[in-house]
Amino acid sequence: MSVDQMINAKMEGLADVLESVVFYSVPIFGQDFKLILIWLVLAALFFTFYLNFMTICKFPKAIKMLFEKTDADDKSEGQINRFQALSTSLSGTIGLGNIAGVAVAISLGGPGAAFWMAFMGVFGMATKFAEVMMGVKYRKTYKDEDGKVHLSGGPMYYIRAAFADRKIPYIGVLLAGMFALFAILGSLGAASLFQTNQAYQQAVFITGGEESFLSDKGWQFGLFMAFIVGLVILGGIKSIAAVASKIVPLMGGVYIVAALIVILIHVTSLPSAIITIVQGAFSVQAGFGALVGAFLMGVQRAAFSNEAGLGSAAIAHSAAKTDSHVSQGLVGMLGPFIDTIVICMMTALVIVITNSYADQSGIQGVELTSQAFEKGISWFPYVLFFVVFLFAYSTIISWSYYGLKGFTYIFGEGIVREAVFKVVFLLFIVLGASTDLLHVIRITDAAVLAMAIPNIIGLYVLAPEIKRDVKAYFEKSS
Repeated sequence: MSVDQMINAKMEGLADVLESVVFYSVPIFGQDFKLILIWLVLAALFFTFYLNFMTICKFPKAIKMLFEKTDADDKSEGQINRFQALSTSLSGTIGLGNIAGVAVAISLGGPGAAFWMAFMGVFGMATKFAEVMMGVKYRKTYKDEDGKVHLSGGPMYYIRAAFADRKIPYIGVLLAGMFALFAILGSLGAASLFQTNQAYQQAVFITGGEESFLSDKGWQFGLFMAFIVGLVILGGIKSIAAVASKIVPLMGGVYIVAALIVILIHVTSLPSAIITIVQGAFSVQAGFGALVGAFLMGVQRAAFSNEAGLGSAAIAHSAAKTDSHVSQGLVGMLGPFIDTIVICMMTALVIVITNSYADQSGIQGVELTSQAFEKGISWFPYVLFFVVFLFAYSTIISWSYYGLKGFTYIFGEGIVREAVFKVVFLLFIVLGASTDLLHVIRITDAAVLAMAIPNIIGLYVLAPEIKRDVKAYFEKSS
């Protein structure tokens, strides 16, 4: 038995237990409802209504603030600007979920699933706003051994503060610790292991499959990925944000342009494609269970894609140079819009407008998306590989920071501790390309979604404070 087979065997039982808890489902109308999805949807709806649809009404202001610079920003604590903070957050969310995830949703739930993805993107903006806002408000400043000032923030800090203010600190300590642990597991597995593995598989596929010169050189690909990731993450959040602010516009722009070209080639079918998506979202011709299935798949893929409610974005935005936690929340809420409404809908339109989902012959995921792009221009799958690689790379560097902050929250700040985590993270990248740690990835996938449990509990506790701060901010700025 190989080493990875031994690890898989040991981890299988733990993966089953964790998944059974995090992904616990109840049957409704013949469909399995995952309670974690209901948890995320309810939070998105609650904060949207609780804040009086503020995220929608103030959307133009958020766009303006993203590129706006004030004198106060220069005097404020922070290591990166607003655009870099949003880019870092987006680089962690814009990934294979926007390509493979959308294809899976449409394959299993029909074209109507795309509509419900967009729906979740709109309402998810409110959850993202709340967590980013609180992340900045309760961030902590510290100096390292060299005297450099750093910022640490995220759900673990505002969860602990929320319960400490209510005289039950032990609950806050427990929930904050849970979040930090889940962030570490998600960083090492769902980011470094899984993303590297998927990038490697795509590299093998695009260079000839089993005949590829890369087919038996996973460890070499892993070393290459570890090297180019290490060049960035060893420089800290400033380095990560600088690279993310270049990669995100590039990869997003290339992907959108490629999608628009395919859409323009089939432009005569665009109206019918949009009608198909809308009708699929509300039609009961195939039965109420089918309608519920489309809703579930759309909501699930949107939740996995934009991470609204997981709290990860709050960690990145906590390093932003800003004089107002509310203003940074406004910038942060743009994440689900860009990730889910723009990028994911582009993927959905390409798949539906080319009718690829109807004649897929069992193909799902990134292969289906690649097939749809190929119907536009034969060499577009190569463009898609370039984008997939950038998506995976950007996700890895951003999640390295999330895992690092979870690690330093538990074990303490310091250059040596940070270096230890970064080395371990890079080793996991090599493992991701050279081994098949299926059950380890199952565990870490569950851990990523489990982040939503302590995070949203903290946000509910802080809801009155969030509403007061929002009211005070807009009264002052009006």
